[in-house]
Amino acid sequence: MTARVIDDTALVAWVDALIREQTVYGVQARGARFAFGPLARAADLRLDHDVTILPPKKYFLPQKEILNEFDRCKMQFKSVLDGDRFVVFGVHTYDMAAISQLDAVFSRGNFDTHYMTRRANASIVVCDVLNPSEHVFAGCMGTATAEDVRGHDVALTRLDDGSYVVEARTEKGEALMGSMEASSAAEIEHLEGRSKVWERNRIRLRKHDLKMKPDDLPDLLEGNYDHPVWEEKSELCHSCGSCNLVCPTCYCFDVEDELDWNMETGRRVRTWSACMLAGFARVAGGHNFRGSRAARYRHRYLRKGKYSRDAGGDIACIGCGRCIAACTTGIANPVDVFNRLLEDGR
Repeated sequence: MTARVIDDTALVAWVDALIREQTVYGVQARGARFAFGPLARAADLRLDHDVTILPPKKYFLPQKEILNEFDRCKMQFKSVLDGDRFVVFGVHTYDMAAISQLDAVFSRGNFDTHYMTRRANASIVVCDVLNPSEHVFAGCMGTATAEDVRGHDVALTRLDDGSYVVEARTEKGEALMGSMEASSAAEIEHLEGRSKVWERNRIRLRKHDLKMKPDDLPDLLEGNYDHPVWEEKSELCHSCGSCNLVCPTCYCFDVEDELDWNMETGRRVRTWSACMLAGFARVAGGHNFRGSRAARYRHRYLRKGKYSRDAGGDIACIGCGRCIAACTTGIANPVDVFNRLLEDGR
């Protein structure tokens, strides 16, 4: 695929051209934090962000979405699909790894038309991390660079001299780069410079050091189902679900019907949910399969490090560190828990 080199001026012109063509969502400053939102102009785009408050999965699995609309009187039911094209610009590499995991989840088994329609209409520009956040550990999880992840359409890497290597990874990526002006072909020295950035980021994005390979986690967790850490840590848990709701690989949801005042028309709505919430596993009759905080706390870690792999997927932690930052009691750090299990087993 095509690899080009551009400077800051050409980057701004390219993003502005994309904005004129279709909706572009990019990272912007929100006070001292950063968040994805609609871009009105390229000047507002921040590629030097550490980590966004919410991951870009919100554009494929929105916090709240209408699945269908219905009229009970007329017996009419209509699916609501979002068919607009859009670009998500500046996705960090670890968030791209999470999107790829969600792609697999929502495309196999019961094919999720709503998620997959949005995904098919999206183009994703991945940006190698410039400023690592204080809690990132993507270097431990194999998600630190654009070389390590898949699924994106364009990879953007800022070199040490301030220029950018822009490489198309798909046909959609080639089409996006078609509106790029004032670029030149990437030479061997540019690609070597990009490799240096990747090599450096695999080290820099290790603010917490996981003392094992991610592939070792399933066996480690299976052997520590009754470890005391689950009770100890969960004593401080508020069951707020913040760690779930900021996680790029969490996809649990609730579905409910909303009726209008006439009690005939309405809509079926899907909203995010969280396995750390007290009522998440409550079923008919009031039984709760995970009624204790310790059971929910343990489930979160086994779901990330074992259950997802058992189901044929990847380890469902990509090292973004959002859960660490979101937890007000300091018990959500996966690296701390995994390292504790490893050390106690020696």
